[in-house]
Amino acid sequence: MLRRLLTHSLSPQNPSLSSRFTPTHYLKSLFYSSTTTTSIDDWDNPATISHSISTELTNSSTLGIQDTDTISTSLQLQFSHIKPTPPLILSTLNISPDAGRTVLGFHHWLAKKPNFTHSDETLSFFVDYFGRRKDFKAIDDLITSNIHVAGFKCFQSLANRLVKAGRPTQVVGLFERMERDYGFKKDKASLKVILEALCVDGYASYAENMVKSLAHVIFPDEGICDLLIKGWCSDSKLDEARRLAGEMYRGGFEIGTAAYNDILQCVCHLCLEKDPFRLKEETDKVLVDMEVNGVPRNVGTFNVMIDNLCKLRKTQEALDLYDRMGEWGCHPNAETYLLLIRSLYLAARIGEGDEMISRMKSAGFADDLDIKAYYGFLKVLCGIQRLEHAMSVFKKMKQDKIKPGVKTYDLLMRKWCEINRVDKANVLFKQAVNNGISLEPTKYRVLYKFTKKPKAEKKEKKRETLPEKTARKRRTLTKLRLSFVKKPKKMMRRAY
Repeated sequence: MLRRLLTHSLSPQNPSLSSRFTPTHYLKSLFYSSTTTTSIDDWDNPATISHSISTELTNSSTLGIQDTDTISTSLQLQFSHIKPTPPLILSTLNISPDAGRTVLGFHHWLAKKPNFTHSDETLSFFVDYFGRRKDFKAIDDLITSNIHVAGFKCFQSLANRLVKAGRPTQVVGLFERMERDYGFKKDKASLKVILEALCVDGYASYAENMVKSLAHVIFPDEGICDLLIKGWCSDSKLDEARRLAGEMYRGGFEIGTAAYNDILQCVCHLCLEKDPFRLKEETDKVLVDMEVNGVPRNVGTFNVMIDNLCKLRKTQEALDLYDRMGEWGCHPNAETYLLLIRSLYLAARIGEGDEMISRMKSAGFADDLDIKAYYGFLKVLCGIQRLEHAMSVFKKMKQDKIKPGVKTYDLLMRKWCEINRVDKANVLFKQAVNNGISLEPTKYRVLYKFTKKPKAEKKEKKRETLPEKTARKRRTLTKLRLSFVKKPKKMMRRAY
């Protein structure tokens, strides 16, 4: 009876769906419970502690418990033996997006711990958390009650979160009242924090008006002017960026390489959006302006041009530019190599991509080949259906002592299942399980061209009997005789 039940539960309901697992894996998932009990040894693992605290906070929010003292007492009863650290606090807040205001109870519990003292860094974690929820009333209460602890990091987090919430006017007002309300120091460094937050998110007009209104108190320097140019360029307003650059030049400021790189990126972005054929012509104009004004190129200038050439699939031109970097005294950095490797793989120039990885390692950028970089390579190779080479890059990744994660295994297994190679996917699944990576059994869709199609049955020729043969010949002769008969023209009318 049990065998029949398992067979029924494992039978596929859609022939076009293919599981990446054998029935053995399904049996394991049937008999293991999804909930696990926390052993004593697991309390030494920070991830387990963060998950336990997060679960407690989320459950309290679900039950409607908002009293900070109640939550603090509950946490003290369960986690009194734990010594809080900044990474533990950050991890707990990151995995508790639904906890809401119960996090204030978590903050209250930390403040009462005898072996822990809040710092500017830990308080900024709570400012970031409530900023993501756009709960700025809680942030105001939090900073006001800890005014002796809050410092530059809290101010930075508050400014960034206000801008990301789409409140540029409040950010400008924050600079006026920051010293009075929160005790933050009003200086050029704090002004640059607000300007950078505004410029990155496309509020360059607010930033420029703010600089002009405060020019009699804090006179702008070249760094502030570069930030304003970056803001206009990130907003794709090239005319405004050039206007501001002209005002800077007339005001006695020198326009640096960073500002020209931002203008060059804006020009490339507009060309890709409107007319890609004008990319070379427009970028040459910016490069000529740099030479006329005596501004040298740096590796960032070449990275901008290489990146946009790769976006246009002009891999050979990007490689030629890479070879000419030495003429301007520049040397490629890790970003240059990563851009070229992805572009070579995307162009199916597999051997040259592998050679560029070797060059990157020999140039001293082996540390930049991290899990994120390798995942990007694998994603490109899987996208062009070069799975065998993706497996060789995956092997290199493990040889470089980089431990692949859930997303890496999931990507490779999904692509193998799409071409109906479940055996390869099962090998990867077993490797992941042996490496301690928890993967859930999942079904992936097989592409139609890789599905096994049923063979058409050939019908055997049946021998005709004499009456059937006579009737067939009679029909053929009748058709032949009728073909010589003149057919009447249908729907013909006399023209008047």
